[in-house]
Amino acid sequence: MNPHTLKLEIAAAAAALIVEEGLEYGPAKHRAVKQMALPGRTELPGNAEVEDAVREYIALFCADTQPAELAALRELAVTWMARMAVFRPYLGGAVWHGTATRLSDLYIQLFCDDPKSAEIALIDHNVDYEPRTVTGFTGERVEALSLSSFCQGLNEPVGVHLMVYDHDDLRGALRADDKGRKPRGDLADVQKLLLSQPESPS
Repeated sequence: MNPHTLKLEIAAAAAALIVEEGLEYGPAKHRAVKQMALPGRTELPGNAEVEDAVREYIALFCADTQPAELAALRELAVTWMARMAVFRPYLGGAVWHGTATRLSDLYIQLFCDDPKSAEIALIDHNVDYEPRTVTGFTGERVEALSLSSFCQGLNEPVGVHLMVYDHDDLRGALRADDKGRKPRGDLADVQKLLLSQPESPS
């Protein structure tokens, strides 16, 4: 099998793990390599190739359920973005790009003048959260405030991750991604997506 075909096979296997088990892209790619009994140093597909495979998988196996699940997650995102509006929230990840299912978490980036202000706001509203440090889109470590929020549309709790950035990072956050798309959207953008999203088949 040539390297390009092998990458597509890995991407397809990773896509199934992402959709069916809710794995993130990195762990899904590595587990796909193990499942396929490939050498650990096998060249992996890029995230763009995996995202294409996820879209294909959803179209084949989840077309009757995914649109409603995506809408429910976007509605929850709007709720949290409105709550945190003072911190300039932007939605990224699968919920923004339209590849989310009921197993997907929300990733909302906040651009704060004071990095502790978002955490204080959660404390003031008696929200239980867990602070973590993760690698942000800048490649640097950023604080993530992770919490669980009940999603009415799914009738189950969903993980919400508020990634805290400096206000000056906002300009770089809006640069087009490798596919020429907006990598994240603000509250108005997400509300437009909800209005334009077709209803799921009955």
